[in-house]
Amino acid sequence: MSTMKRRDFIRTSAAAVPMIGIFPAGLSALPRKSGKGKVEKRALGRTGEMLSMIGFGGIVVRDTSAEEASSLVKMAVDAGINYFDVAPSYGNAEVMLGPALEPYRKNVFLACKTQKRNRDEARAELEKSLANLRTGHFDLYQFHAVTTMKDVEAIFASGGAMETFLEARKEGRVRFIGFSAHSVEAAMAMMDRFDFDTILFPVNFATWHKGNFGPQVLARAHERKMGILALKAMARGPWPENADRKRYPKCWYEPLTTPEDIRMGLRFTLSHPVTAAVPPGEGELFRAALGMHDSIKPLGKSEVEAIKLKALAGNPLFSYSG
Repeated sequence: MSTMKRRDFIRTSAAAVPMIGIFPAGLSALPRKSGKGKVEKRALGRTGEMLSMIGFGGIVVRDTSAEEASSLVKMAVDAGINYFDVAPSYGNAEVMLGPALEPYRKNVFLACKTQKRNRDEARAELEKSLANLRTGHFDLYQFHAVTTMKDVEAIFASGGAMETFLEARKEGRVRFIGFSAHSVEAAMAMMDRFDFDTILFPVNFATWHKGNFGPQVLARAHERKMGILALKAMARGPWPENADRKRYPKCWYEPLTTPEDIRMGLRFTLSHPVTAAVPPGEGELFRAALGMHDSIKPLGKSEVEAIKLKALAGNPLFSYSG
């Protein structure tokens, strides 16, 4: 597809404002299952999998002790979390998560990612991640942080990383193929180029309402029956200048921190037909999200308006003006 046609496609998709872009979109078409005291599970697109609506971001165990990593994983599994996501770029998270997750591996859905864009480097990183995580396969393998059209072209070029993904799927090393993105243009282009199983994308109250960032991407993913996984549900926005970041060193953005705000952020994101939201990598914030899973219910009309006003008064982490 030419650059001009691609831009026209993105502009048309954004202007169409399908039903999913009208918040809150109904959850009636999204199969959901709840158990007493356990985190609700939701269908992951057309994969046939049911994942916990709160995910475990592997960065939570970065730089922890082996004992703490095992404790965090056990706490998550006991609460009903079965969706774990990690990446090589998260420091030593893979090395810490592998042993902690090993006793539960057969009962969880493990996702990993790579930022490598060519075939050989992607293969090397895939094999290293599998070894670190002590597993023979990933349930989901994703192109990580696809941001520019240059990324997209490299992935699909001859000798690009997509060749490794397809080979790994044939080998049984990878079950499903997805991608994460922080760019509307790149996300739309990726979906146009391949029939992905999942997308991992920011779905946040402020970026949605004030940044126009998210509605067009979710609409396209929903249309393609993809599993939608959410980032940044608990983001407030960029760190203010001179902010003290020492309390949350694993957050490159300012997180929501009060129980009221955390619940609001999660409820906004999970009131969409989103399978799961991944909290920030701080253990404190992960525990807070997990502790309130019983109260994460779809928003009512008055709450929708209140959140919209709050969003419009803030500074979104991402914006889209296409």
